[in-house]
Amino acid sequence: MNQSVERRPEMATLTYTEAVGVGLLQGVTELFPVSSLGHSVLLPALLGGHWARDLNISAENSPYLNVLIGLHLATALALIVYFRRDWGRVISGLFSSIRRRRIETVDQKLAWLLIIATIPVGVAGLALDNLFRTTLGKPIPAAAFLALNGIVLYVAERLRRGGTGRRRAGHSPAPGEEHLHPDELSDRRIAALSFRQGTMIGAAQILALLPGISRSGVTISAGIFRGLSHEDSARFAFMLATPVIAAAALLKVPSLLGHAGDGIRGQVLAGGVAAFVAGYIAVRFLTRYFETRTLTPFAIYCTLAGLGSLAYLTLG
Repeated sequence: MNQSVERRPEMATLTYTEAVGVGLLQGVTELFPVSSLGHSVLLPALLGGHWARDLNISAENSPYLNVLIGLHLATALALIVYFRRDWGRVISGLFSSIRRRRIETVDQKLAWLLIIATIPVGVAGLALDNLFRTTLGKPIPAAAFLALNGIVLYVAERLRRGGTGRRRAGHSPAPGEEHLHPDELSDRRIAALSFRQGTMIGAAQILALLPGISRSGVTISAGIFRGLSHEDSARFAFMLATPVIAAAALLKVPSLLGHAGDGIRGQVLAGGVAAFVAGYIAVRFLTRYFETRTLTPFAIYCTLAGLGSLAYLTLG
């Protein structure tokens, strides 16, 4: 009797349920200041079973990291769609600045501010991203960093109340600015940052290479430290995140078209649709949330979730 049976490679699989679930999770947590990578590592470990087996970043031959890369691209597209008018003005400002060889307008200043502020995390990402994700992309380090993320958010709020940051929500437009849209007024306040201040805020994204540290959380916190309001900090954080997330994803997405994507392309597409929808809803909600509210609820959540996960994983 012929016993030869074709055997599948010993690697984790990925179901459509897992892909859509992770897509929804990634789309929300990438923009909420609670760390998408931390949750993407922790949740499967806490659920256990096939979720823990299939969604393990550090496992050999695991497709999970490639899946997350595809989902990041979907989230970046959601940000681009939401801020499409703003990006239109910024790109137009960049080209006009290059053409005239000077920076004269708010859109021109904002364009260069976004470019310069993105350089530090771009360099660090190329050098350290894979190391951090594979070495520290395990549940226990992710839980510890998630708790640390909560402490960072709490400290940012405490320092703001102590005078480091100024609350500008609801302030009246300056004379001559009454006709401007609130987003344009926000851009004016962001563009008032120096290039050094903008670079420091952008460099905070480097910490988000650590699983459990939120990109939006540390960037919003850095903006508050530099005197921006919550809503201006959030707006700047989301715009800064867009090219970083998109560039990182585009560098890796071609791998999904090759051998690394075998057997999971349909699942990644389904998860990407979920991530796009969740990301769009999340950014729409958060831009309004930070007009009147603070980071404190997220700080409490991250601290408790991180410490609770750490206790469960180490003592359970």
